[in-house]
Amino acid sequence: MGETRQKTLVLTGASRGIGHATVKRFSAEGWRVLTCSRQPFDSRCPWPGGEDNHIQVDLADPHDTMRAIEVIREKVDGKLEALVNNAGISPKGDDGERLNTIDTNLRTWGKVFHVNFFAPIVLARGLVDELWEARGAVVNVTSIAGSRVHPFAGAAYATSKAALAALTREMAHDFGPLGVRVNSIAPGEIETSILSPGTEKIVDTLPLRRLGQPSEVADVIFFLCSGASTYVTGTEIEVNAGQHV
Repeated sequence: MGETRQKTLVLTGASRGIGHATVKRFSAEGWRVLTCSRQPFDSRCPWPGGEDNHIQVDLADPHDTMRAIEVIREKVDGKLEALVNNAGISPKGDDGERLNTIDTNLRTWGKVFHVNFFAPIVLARGLVDELWEARGAVVNVTSIAGSRVHPFAGAAYATSKAALAALTREMAHDFGPLGVRVNSIAPGEIETSILSPGTEKIVDTLPLRRLGQPSEVADVIFFLCSGASTYVTGTEIEVNAGQHV
């Protein structure tokens, strides 16, 4: 009998928070994880494969994103079980304030949408043959801010995440005949290094009355990429302690 093939995940925004927890979750399950981020590989990261499994890419640059696709295709060698579009940016004002529809300049709008919205579909389209070969899954990470005005998330971030939720539905329709499932998750207030001051006031209103942990989000991502969800596509799972109710 031949050796069982190791499943492969391509993950954007892998360097911290939810992305970091996702690397740990999939690695613990024996998956090979190809990490994509703006930063070069950090030798302190203990993940299997290390630098060989890292792709440095600026998702705000369409040309660099297309270059990265060719690198990824070489690394996966024809088959990709999962693509998780986790990378996202949420610019703030000079004093850390929320940028609204009036204050956000057009260059910022464009950069946010390139990273948060366009990169997920560009990557999925570029890797569609590899996803089809594996009958794989795509998970887009949206946000609670995509469905309501959030006190800290800016207008460009919020609308890009709302668009990504709609894109997930369209992708599920188009990729489904290929046997590729496409879903999204909408995290709420997750305990990471980028939490804004005042988040505790939001937590006090949540049904579960606590922050979420990155590992809890990673668990849901893993579910959507695993054999436990083979009849689930086109949906958005809220991971937010009931913030959406």
